[in-house]
Amino acid sequence: MTTEDLMRLALEMAELDEIPGDSAVHHDGRGIRRVLVGIDLRAPELVLAKDLGFDAVVTHHPVGAGTLGFHRVLYRHVDQMIAAGVPEEVARATIEETAAARRVLDSMANYDHDPSIARLLDMPYLNIHTPLDEIGRRRMAACAAAVLPDATVGDLVRRLRETFGEFRSAATEIEVPVGSASHRVGRVVVAHAAGTNGGYPVAKAYFAHGVDTVLYIHCRPDEARRLHEEFGATKSLVVTGHIASDSVGINPYVDRLRREGLEVATASGVLPDAESR
Repeated sequence: MTTEDLMRLALEMAELDEIPGDSAVHHDGRGIRRVLVGIDLRAPELVLAKDLGFDAVVTHHPVGAGTLGFHRVLYRHVDQMIAAGVPEEVARATIEETAAARRVLDSMANYDHDPSIARLLDMPYLNIHTPLDEIGRRRMAACAAAVLPDATVGDLVRRLRETFGEFRSAATEIEVPVGSASHRVGRVVVAHAAGTNGGYPVAKAYFAHGVDTVLYIHCRPDEARRLHEEFGATKSLVVTGHIASDSVGINPYVDRLRREGLEVATASGVLPDAESR
């Protein structure tokens, strides 16, 4: 198998036609049989993988060219908001400032640090971010859709924990920082697989246009506090936890690689489902 094959399988599973801006093959390789997969595998882990005899390293979070294209992926929030009934002009205005700022900030970073180490080691290296997050988003959205609108937010939280062993394996808990677990679920949106969470502006746009419950995988406390002050009486934000939620998207991909005949080890935050604990 090649690094291109590893990327292609992720795109296929996520039903994406092209590699998103936050994902990239940083050092090509072929004849791959043993793969190390993790959420944050950087230069030290590349050396470790070489020492342990792995043929390739797949990291989740953006590195290299995946950081420079990250701002483009933020516009996936626009598509998700439009699908939920937010007017296009509102959705675009909501994300423009964040995307512009992220483009500048990411251009200031040492984007070639980790890929350069992969080249020196001749270690095939790629990062797959949005495709794996999209797998996780679809899984969580299907779970949320099975919860009736008249159920409570607490019922939604319980369903998520019952459905995904990753949440039961996590050291973190699913939280409701905005609203209450006793609130009616109503209309739910899983706002994920768009680079990062939309923070205050995106959640506000959803709440202002008929969505009752927004699910993020993480949210800054100051932004959650603003949302609670403005919308907490009637709306809810569920935060499922970053590493556990990333694992919900990564584990199906790992299972697919194993079905393809590869030997796969996981590290750096990939939490097991209940069956593999």
